[in-house]
Amino acid sequence: MDTILDQLDQNLADRRHGDASTSYVAGLHQRGLNKILEKVGEEAVEAILAARDAEHGDDKARQALIRETADLWFHSLVMLSHLGLDHRSVLEELARRQGISGLEEKASRTQG
Repeated sequence: MDTILDQLDQNLADRRHGDASTSYVAGLHQRGLNKILEKVGEEAVEAILAARDAEHGDDKARQALIRETADLWFHSLVMLSHLGLDHRSVLEELARRQGISGLEEKASRTQG
């Protein structure tokens, strides 16, 4: 059974080389990685601002946070797709981290 992430992955693949005049995703890919990264950054800022509003906000503010987070996730998936990756690798990494202290996990990363 496909998850919504699997469905999104397929949609992104189908639209990647589509007509930019009719596909937002195709337009992002045609404009290149820098444009995609710009959108990820914009959506991250919008999610941060929405989270700040939602902390003491009402249901409307919380729903705005959900929408902004969906936008951030979507654009992150476009970024991964552009680089030949998908959500499965991210989910595998999250699964690998299960049961590992966040402090231990950070300490285990190689410093560059």
